[in-house]
Amino acid sequence: QDRLVESGGRLVQTGGSLRLSCTASGGTFNTWAVGWFRNERELVAAINYGGATDYSSSVKGRFTISRDNSKNTVYLQMNNLKPEDTARYYCAASIHFTRAVNEYGYWGQGTQVTVSS
Repeated sequence: QDRLVESGGRLVQTGGSLRLSCTASGGTFNTWAVGWFRNERELVAAINYGGATDYSSSVKGRFTISRDNSKNTVYLQMNNLKPEDTARYYCAASIHFTRAVNEYGYWGQGTQVTVSS
């Protein structure tokens, strides 16, 4: 069964940058869509297996999602961070490229991002 592990979260100042990583074990990850969520509820960004992307309006222009299928890894580059970006960030995988949280069946444990003002 595929397992997702997030990393990269830490304390950062307003205006700073972070890159989160989501690495999967298992053999089918590269065929799935992957989303990054805040607090398991708010979709921040998603990417399908072909590289098409979708962003929430709150992060568009500041965050970039990408994937390296050779490494079974999806990244979330976060720039110009704001205190309201503070949250636990989760990656999750779905067979559908969707914003619907309940369509994502595989979840990691999350990584904490804290932005100080």
